[in-house]
Amino acid sequence: MTKLDLEHKVLAALAEIRPYLHNDGGDVSLVAIKDNVVSIKFEGTCTDCAVNRMTLKSGIEMTIKKHAPSIESVIDTGAINN
Repeated sequence: MTKLDLEHKVLAALAEIRPYLHNDGGDVSLVAIKDNVVSIKFEGTCTDCAVNRMTLKSGIEMTIKKHAPSIESVIDTGAINN
């Protein structure tokens, strides 16, 4: 799979989960894909949400791995910078 194919699969996964985030006033954006690790950034109300770690692992990471099984993990760059 090419890097562009992988990016398209990750973006498709984010598009699948995005409506659920929008329902709560939040969003997510793709920051980077490097070494089979996807970096995302929560936006809106998701930034300070008490359950965003659960959303990251049980929602976003699971959906991305469904679309792109080669992805090993998903990290939140906002959590790294805080």
